[in-house]
Amino acid sequence: MEYIYAAMLLHKAGKKVDEEGIKKVLEAAGVNVDDAKVKSVVASLEGVDIDAVIKEAMSASAPVQTASPEETKEKPKEEKKEEEEEKSEEEAAAGLGALFG
Repeated sequence: MEYIYAAMLLHKAGKKVDEEGIKKVLEAAGVNVDDAKVKSVVASLEGVDIDAVIKEAMSASAPVQTASPEETKEKPKEEKKEEEEEKSEEEAAAGLGALFG
């Protein structure tokens, strides 16, 4: 992962993503650099529009819309109404019981 991060950092800084740049970034971070991995990353990024890939990844991983705050506020009110209806039914039953008592 650190090899990809190094490439993304170079890209974001407006630098050319090449073997030398990736090595410098990784060495500055204290990573033991594997030349084969550096070459592999550079080769796999040749001809790739990094900005387009990042944009595509961001749109693909857009968060799922959850309930709005208004919807979450309405639910407790509905629960309270149900509880009040249950209480009123219980009170009515108790009152009728007293009539036949």
